[in-house]
Amino acid sequence: MSNMKDIPFSPPWQISDLEKPDQPKATELDARPAVARFSQMPIVIAEDDLVSRTLMSSLMEKWGFKAVITQDGHEAMAALRGEQGPALALLDWMMPGMDGLEVCRRVRESTKMVYVILLTSLGAKENIVEGLHAGADDYLIKPFDKNELLARMQVGLRILELHSTLAARVKELEKAAGEIDDLKLRFPL
Repeated sequence: MSNMKDIPFSPPWQISDLEKPDQPKATELDARPAVARFSQMPIVIAEDDLVSRTLMSSLMEKWGFKAVITQDGHEAMAALRGEQGPALALLDWMMPGMDGLEVCRRVRESTKMVYVILLTSLGAKENIVEGLHAGADDYLIKPFDKNELLARMQVGLRILELHSTLAARVKELEKAAGEIDDLKLRFPL
């Protein structure tokens, strides 16, 4: 009979894994860089299903985002109107009252910059086309992978950041053009 002392023990984890409990697992995306840059940008979530809403809320909290959780399209529109500056919206397509498509249409009628990710179990090409045509910027089919959701959110947040930077530059150029016009009046050629 073999002596148990002779069998080497090799744990399934390494000591270095234990030293970094806040590090994401190799199979998970790291939300920290996005949160560091976009922690104050609101993430408006409209989901009528309690289980899905709770899951989304937990993910946002785990990732460190500022989430505004709503139960339907009317609450989502109120939240989007109430937030200052740009926002990212995660909208369920099928909700009572105002659905996600109607929220998309209304958001596009306004001047507010909102990046919309439509979440739905409707995965046919026709549904995707309809959702994007209604104004969604992205489309994710349920059940979705949390890493894919985070990656798509990061894309949306980068686009919102680029939009804000571009809008600030346009204001600077408009101001400079006004100053040039003033100088032309003072010093005619």
